Amino acid sequence: MRFPEDVPVLTDGVVTLRAHTVDDIEPVNRMCQDPVMQQWTTVPVPYLHEHAVNFLTEVIPAGWRENTMWTWAIEYDGRYAGTIDLRDGEGGVGEVGFAVAPDVRGNGVMTRALKLTVRYAFDGLGWDRVIWRAFVGNWASRRVAWKAGFRGLVCVPGGGRARGERKDEWVASVARDEELEPQGNWWSVPELEGGEIRLRELRESDAPRVAEACSDERTQYWLAGMPSPYGLDDAEGFIKGRKGMQASGDGVSWAIADAATDELLGNVSIFDLNNRIDRTIGEIGYWAHPDARGRKVMSTAVGLVIEHAFTAVADGGLGRRRLVLFAAEGNTASAHVAEVNGLTHVGTERQASPRRDGHYDNLLTFDLLKQDHPTT
Repeated sequence: MRFPEDVPVLTDGVVTLRAHTVDDIEPVNRMCQDPVMQQWTTVPVPYLHEHAVNFLTEVIPAGWRENTMWTWAIEYDGRYAGTIDLRDGEGGVGEVGFAVAPDVRGNGVMTRALKLTVRYAFDGLGWDRVIWRAFVGNWASRRVAWKAGFRGLVCVPGGGRARGERKDEWVASVARDEELEPQGNWWSVPELEGGEIRLRELRESDAPRVAEACSDERTQYWLAGMPSPYGLDDAEGFIKGRKGMQASGDGVSWAIADAATDELLGNVSIFDLNNRIDRTIGEIGYWAHPDARGRKVMSTAVGLVIEHAFTAVADGGLGRRRLVLFAAEGNTASAHVAEVNGLTHVGTERQASPRRDGHYDNLLTFDLLKQDHPTT
């Protein structure tokens, strides 16, 4: 068996990148049986032992020999933990690809390995830019790239291909003179509890209740921008979209759930956190399932997110200075939620809230400053 020679060893003291050896064949074979690995990469399916042998003894050595692909084994805690490679590089621009063993995920191994590899691309190979790609939906890979400083993310419909199938693809990059550190925020969704409700992350299983809430006549009347009719596919798209909002730093969205049954009662969000003029503000938005009305559910939920929004980022909050909330004139229930939570009516925009019949309602603006919030 042939293995690459003279592979530079890269380490940060926790993770080491080294040449593959014969002892890595079985771990590579096991890693490539993982359903998650097969879902998000282009490895053959079914993956056979001979595929691992060919990759380690033929493909990898050829890449080093011909200067077309530079591949390392990732070693963590004294054992094989994954594989990472650089490829192409023509004109000073190339790509990075990586895979990590299931049993070490969540330990920051791949972020460390990616930073080591990108630095080698710049300092060892003289590249000017490294490109990362992943199929849309591969949130773990996207988060690793974000932690390593990749930026300028775009979605390319049909840009990727796996086993003969075209897939939508995320693409981002980092340049030689850019920091290998996260750019912007990737917000988490902490659980918040109060009264008879719990705010938690939206789940795929919430889709039927989301569809019920958003197809409700009252919700449709006041939120004219929603699809109409609103179906299960719309609900599923809404839930998926919340992850993108968090990853981009633009907002955080919670499911409002019954504390006893965990049944979805509505949704509350803080968004526009990347406001192009003022990055210290946020907008509150919400909708309720008919089952939640008349139970002070939304008033309680909005109070919980206000407190979280005004909490410093260092303490796990959103670090906001000012919050705004908009309600169509005539939507007395929404205005009441704002008022009981201490927001002040500061203005009215004429004919700024569209209705489905082509008419426009006036739009009420409420705001709350952190300095005026009783818990701050």
